[in-house]
Amino acid sequence: MDNKPELIIDRKKVSRNIDRMLAKARHSHAVFRPHFKTHQSAEIGKIFRKKGVGKITVSSVSMAQYFIGHGWNDITIAFPANLLEMEEINRLAVKVQLNLLVDSAYSTSVLAKSLQNKAGVFIKIDTGYHRSGLLPNDPEIESIIRVLSDSGTLSFKGFLTHAGHTYSAGGKANILSIMEDARQKLNRLKAKYLQHFPEIITSYGDTPSCSLADDCNGFDEIRPGNFVYYDVMQYHIGSCRLDDIAVAVICPVVSVYPGRKELVIYGGAVHLSKEFIEADNNFRLFGYVVELTENGWGEPIPGAYVSSLSQEHGIVKMPKEFIRKYKPGDVVGILPVHSCLTVNLLKLKTNHGDL
Repeated sequence: MDNKPELIIDRKKVSRNIDRMLAKARHSHAVFRPHFKTHQSAEIGKIFRKKGVGKITVSSVSMAQYFIGHGWNDITIAFPANLLEMEEINRLAVKVQLNLLVDSAYSTSVLAKSLQNKAGVFIKIDTGYHRSGLLPNDPEIESIIRVLSDSGTLSFKGFLTHAGHTYSAGGKANILSIMEDARQKLNRLKAKYLQHFPEIITSYGDTPSCSLADDCNGFDEIRPGNFVYYDVMQYHIGSCRLDDIAVAVICPVVSVYPGRKELVIYGGAVHLSKEFIEADNNFRLFGYVVELTENGWGEPIPGAYVSSLSQEHGIVKMPKEFIRKYKPGDVVGILPVHSCLTVNLLKLKTNHGDL
């Protein structure tokens, strides 16, 4: 390994996670358009492609540019169109089937006037997350559709949502209830406009609910992303098993304090992010600690966890019977709380053979 924090992934787990979600999409007769913001890797993209995946989701124009450069040609940018990137959007639209997001008639009008090449447009619907998008009964939807109807370059693709509020729902029943609520809202909108726009679809994104549901029936397209690696947060939500987590961070041990039952690692917020899981007793968990093996890593060390992070430092709480095994210069593995953020911060390494 390098002499600083390093990201590794387990290729076998990645492949297994993809197979499971792909089978669910096929069983549900839904288009599988995975979100690539979690891995942001051309090498991981090859695994998807080998399994027959041809349509993807990204979260930015620059991410779309990256994957276009690696041969992907059907891309949805699942982020409200940034009008300041119009020049870049035009360059993308001439190369690939590009789908954009809007949630205002103003943005749609600017796209219609400025976009020189054809692109698809989804209307972003807020089904309860309250981050971006329009409520299903917002009259702005009608205004957007009028602009799309008059445009020669923009085609109305349908209605898209991200159910990000599943992460704070608390339990499988509540998560699946959020999914069902989104399904009903999107399908009511689709039914309202289907006669005039017979090719519109509903597009749904969310890893916890797509993982926990027996199927994804009722959605024309699903866009989960975090399932490719999963993480500690997904495990705590119940979306995955510990053995499904396919990403870890190798961190050097720089100090050992047996009296405090603590290790200090070179691995801080700039490597692992500041995401944490908090319990009622003010307990904060910034990651599980695992022993590294020839084939990746083992189960979390009982009672060991990352208890706090500063910019470069991580503090690991560890029982005495385990802390005796470590000295400065050793390494430990950290299962991240939020793999999307961690992967964005670190370069990718792989085990279990070449990708």
